[in-house]
Amino acid sequence: MPLRSLAVFLASSPGADPALSDLAFEVGRTLAERDIQVVYGAGGGGLMGRLADGALSAGGRVVGVIPHEMMRREWGRRDLTELHLVDSMHERKAMMAERADAFLALPGGLGTLEEIFEVWTWRAIGFHEKPVGFLDAGGFWTPLLDAVRRLGQAGFLADPELEDLVVANTLDDALAGLAAKLAPLDPGLRPGT
Repeated sequence: MPLRSLAVFLASSPGADPALSDLAFEVGRTLAERDIQVVYGAGGGGLMGRLADGALSAGGRVVGVIPHEMMRREWGRRDLTELHLVDSMHERKAMMAERADAFLALPGGLGTLEEIFEVWTWRAIGFHEKPVGFLDAGGFWTPLLDAVRRLGQAGFLADPELEDLVVANTLDDALAGLAAKLAPLDPGLRPGT
């Protein structure tokens, strides 16, 4: 089954390293060029905004999901292919998960961690079969992933759960890893809808 819709979790701020902003833009552009729909939190600033900029600049489809309160605070953007306003963060994450074939974390903070760990947990306990990955560009996620491996060494995370995670230094490798783990498509379902 081809990867057609990817939920990307990443920072709503630009971070300290300008290279991360360039990375987010290139990820968005590349996904659009490969006809992979971007699903994200509809943020207008930081790495989130750059991801959307990259995808939109290449004619890609960008689906944003954001709570009303965040839009009221002017944290979101309206120039997306689809914009969904929801009542809570729980609804936001559920809709993003529903609209995506797979999940990928780019650099970010607490919100990014919370989102990627939730969908990884859902996969581990069988709530969905969608693959989960980290784009470890420049080793950004390496310290965190080393800590996660220690959870496994301590007996709190099974080897299959660790081995199931896609970790890649390049977007090409991340997309290939996620695509390789996609479940076969039920003929009655369409991905990314």
